[in-house]
Amino acid sequence: MGTLTVRENLRFSAALRLPGSVPQREKEARVNHLLKELGLTKVADSKVGTQMIRGISGGERKRTSIGMELIIDPAVLFLDEPTTGLDASTANSVLLLLKRMASHGRTIIMSIHQPRYSIYRLFDTLTLLVSGKMVYHGPAPNALDYFANIGYSCEPHNNPADFFLDVINGDFTAATSTKGHSADELDFEMWSSARRNIKEHLVEEYRSSSYCSDTRAELKRISQKKECNSQTKSRTITYNSSFAQQLRWVLQRTFQNLMLNPQTSVAQLTVNIFLALIVGAIFFGVKDDQSGIQNRMGALFFITTNQCFSTVSAAELFISERKLFVHEYISGYYRVSVYFLSKILSDITMRTVTSLIFSLIVYFMIGLKSTVAAFLIFTLTVTLVAYTATAMTMAISADQSVVALANILMTITFVFMMIFSGLLVNLPSIMDWLAWLKYFSIPRYGLAALKINEFVGLKFCDERVIQFANSSAGIINCTVRTAGQTCTGEQYLDYLGIESNSWGLWENHVALTVMMIIFLIIAYLKLRFIQKFS
Repeated sequence: MGTLTVRENLRFSAALRLPGSVPQREKEARVNHLLKELGLTKVADSKVGTQMIRGISGGERKRTSIGMELIIDPAVLFLDEPTTGLDASTANSVLLLLKRMASHGRTIIMSIHQPRYSIYRLFDTLTLLVSGKMVYHGPAPNALDYFANIGYSCEPHNNPADFFLDVINGDFTAATSTKGHSADELDFEMWSSARRNIKEHLVEEYRSSSYCSDTRAELKRISQKKECNSQTKSRTITYNSSFAQQLRWVLQRTFQNLMLNPQTSVAQLTVNIFLALIVGAIFFGVKDDQSGIQNRMGALFFITTNQCFSTVSAAELFISERKLFVHEYISGYYRVSVYFLSKILSDITMRTVTSLIFSLIVYFMIGLKSTVAAFLIFTLTVTLVAYTATAMTMAISADQSVVALANILMTITFVFMMIFSGLLVNLPSIMDWLAWLKYFSIPRYGLAALKINEFVGLKFCDERVIQFANSSAGIINCTVRTAGQTCTGEQYLDYLGIESNSWGLWENHVALTVMMIIFLIIAYLKLRFIQKFS
């Protein structure tokens, strides 16, 4: 995790992968020992680094990753191209470290890309493949003699690793030198045919060699008295820490990552404050007249829409850490539910803070209904809209690997929902075969709740009470208003087809809550699907 220091990353691995019976003092001692063994003492308290945070070097990052695996002291360590992206000197230092580990009893298996000669000399055993088929497996020092015996001699001063790549990939400058041809003398068809022949030749030569027979004999000896099952067994992952401890450490790391990542914390808060000030300035001091109806509707619509689109940042929650999550889950760091719950809790905290600040600024600048209950319901509704939109964003992006594609899908969905929010089109006038789509609109429920909260009890006309006496009827109160005007908030809500009672308000809140739960379940199931097939 780039926002954590080297020591914090190692502590995270020790806390979750070592058994609970190991005391904290011993875990700390093991972390310090690894820092010293890996040569990371000087950068132990430096952040690993992200695109926004300058961190340690590439070689130190590789050693940190190796250290997180060495916490559990594994007998066998698998590494996938540990030198990729490193300069020659740094790559050599990483491999020297691995060689020291191997000399102390560990088995280290790695794939490697274009190693220099000083790195090649460190290998004990070498395996070469061409098109997925074995062409050599045996002691690394014997590989050159083996290839020379089958007709492929390495030129003096040539790197053996480069020579092997030339041979198995059909580079005829090296591979055909013993056959009297050069690459320039062969046309493309002859070159392709010769390349296939060389691959087949290498495979057949190895199959008939003593190295292959020795390997088969060793495998046969190992597999004796062991039952072989052709069916793939289901993978069982064991955990050395409890659910509570996993949640504590993962939640702590998630919050720390959130606070130290300006893209998801400071920027998001700043943008919300800026938008709140803009909306408050545009609709400042809304009046209780006919223009106030339109201004209130515009303000409430913008507030609801803003809460939906501001959740697009949640798309990166799962996408940016996809590889990290899959690796840590498979390695037994934590359960999927722990990771999912920590992400939800951290994001909910951030949404709550931003929604509260946004509501405080907007509500009083616009001058909406001045009662404590109305303000609390307004804040609750705005926050609930943000929660539900975030849950939908997670449900869409959980199985995506590209942020841009997830953003496109979310934008299209939110735009579609806006149409059925109740402002751009009068919902009661929609044809029956399309009317059911409104039930899937998050802005509709949020906007309806805000309108009920704001418009109930408001009056937008100056009333003249004309009293006259009648000997048989007594005093009658008459309300006179201009034709076509809407004088009360209840009348306006009736026109929009919205129930202007408390049940209509909480009905929308319940609908938002149900949608949020459904989206969260979908997001969780997608995460389970990802780890199952990863």
